[in-house]
Amino acid sequence: MSSRDVILGRVRRALGGPVAPPVSYDTDIDRGYRREHGERTVEQTVDLLAENLADYRAIVHRCADGELPNLIARLLAARGSQTVLVPPGLPEEWMSAADPTRVHDRAVATAAELDRVESVVTGCAVAVAETGTLVLDASPDQGRRRISLVPDHHIVVVRVPDQVVSAVPQALERLDPARPLTWISGPSATSDIELDRVEGVHGPRTLEVVLVSGD
Repeated sequence: MSSRDVILGRVRRALGGPVAPPVSYDTDIDRGYRREHGERTVEQTVDLLAENLADYRAIVHRCADGELPNLIARLLAARGSQTVLVPPGLPEEWMSAADPTRVHDRAVATAAELDRVESVVTGCAVAVAETGTLVLDASPDQGRRRISLVPDHHIVVVRVPDQVVSAVPQALERLDPARPLTWISGPSATSDIELDRVEGVHGPRTLEVVLVSGD
């Protein structure tokens, strides 16, 4: 038995489980942990999502389904974007009122080409209220991972309440672990040893989230 086995055995004993390694992680590991913290209504869950997104310095908007095209057009106009990147499966009506030139996601596009695009609009797979996190899984309405990381301005559309969950365990139940998952909690940011915050280092400097309700 290695030192690693001894230490892990002690951890398992402290947790009250079997000392031996599990035969199957799906069946031998206790999954009875708390799936969410507290009880909330649907409206309270969505409000918590909006609050935590704003706390991460994302810009949050709310609208009804029929208002979405005009809202996206206004956000792009306010940004002054002349080009906008769209994934292949983005609903056509979302961009029906927008004027910027559309740049389609192409596998051959280089990082330099993507960097010249001013904005990107995507959907999402799920949004986690307790952590203010958006998860993209490269579905057709979200596109490849790098289109959400290179352009400086990202608009994410979240369908309320269908795509909103309270906590991470609930989000994991909806996601396919084999897909390329991108977890986004606010605009890209980092800080140096002096705690000076710098945004836009690993992804978009500006993140706008549209919570759209309706069919």
